[in-house]
Amino acid sequence: MTEQLRLMAVHAHPDDESSKGAATMAKYVSEGVDVMVVTCTGGERGSVLNPQLQGDAYIEANIHEVRRKEMDEAREILGVSQEWLGFVDSGLPEGDPLPPLPQGCFALEDVDTAAGELVRKIRSFRPQVITTYDENGGYPHPDHIMTHKITMVAFEGATDTEKYPEAEFGPAWQPLKLYYNQGFNRPRTLALHEALLARGLESPYGEWLERWKDFAGKERTLTTFVPCSEFFETRDKALIAHRTQIDPDGGWFRVPMEIQKEIWPTEEYELSKALVPTSLPEEDLFAGIRDNA
Repeated sequence: MTEQLRLMAVHAHPDDESSKGAATMAKYVSEGVDVMVVTCTGGERGSVLNPQLQGDAYIEANIHEVRRKEMDEAREILGVSQEWLGFVDSGLPEGDPLPPLPQGCFALEDVDTAAGELVRKIRSFRPQVITTYDENGGYPHPDHIMTHKITMVAFEGATDTEKYPEAEFGPAWQPLKLYYNQGFNRPRTLALHEALLARGLESPYGEWLERWKDFAGKERTLTTFVPCSEFFETRDKALIAHRTQIDPDGGWFRVPMEIQKEIWPTEEYELSKALVPTSLPEEDLFAGIRDNA
């Protein structure tokens, strides 16, 4: 009864959906699951990271429009629907000390108010499963951390008709599971790194692994491993569609596809909330839901 299953992926910027859980989404779309990406900001302050496009005056002057068109292309490739929350990119502050965030940006919004906009999307789409980032944002970008905050509030708030009245936000809905994207994890990175070296190939992960040694943060718990290797090409195609953000000759694509599929054929998640019984580890984001759909 997969036509009744709905997955919502909440992301900070256009391109995040294609680098975090994209193969999983494409897999579920192929099974008839209704998948929606919610993008919190327009990515207006994102730098042009593709060296082939740096210095392009049109792109720099129209970055908001360009990134929307890239998102449209990636959405079509993945087969998902997509909605914007309409907040303004906060940018990634750099320097010591860090400069203040720009006024009016997403990260400075009131959390409960911003979460209300996501509540509208949840109540309208009615997903059983939601994915987003952990409390560190996956990495400490202020928009990623804010995305985590509003998703946590909206997961509970979607049923709270006093805080978010039905007359304004739509009929209440209870999502059943909430996951954190954990695709960038140390076990996966180490496995691919060692596989490349064993084959006499260069690994792009050496510096990553060195930095991990000094990382004092929480070791994440991987609870859910979704087999989706047949959709890795779709993932990469969607990611390349975000051409201002992705160098097609860069590190994202230096691991041969056959090695990726052989060594690590899954995408990983951390189960944060579950209102249905499930047994860990899982292979399905809808475990505990599918039989009762």
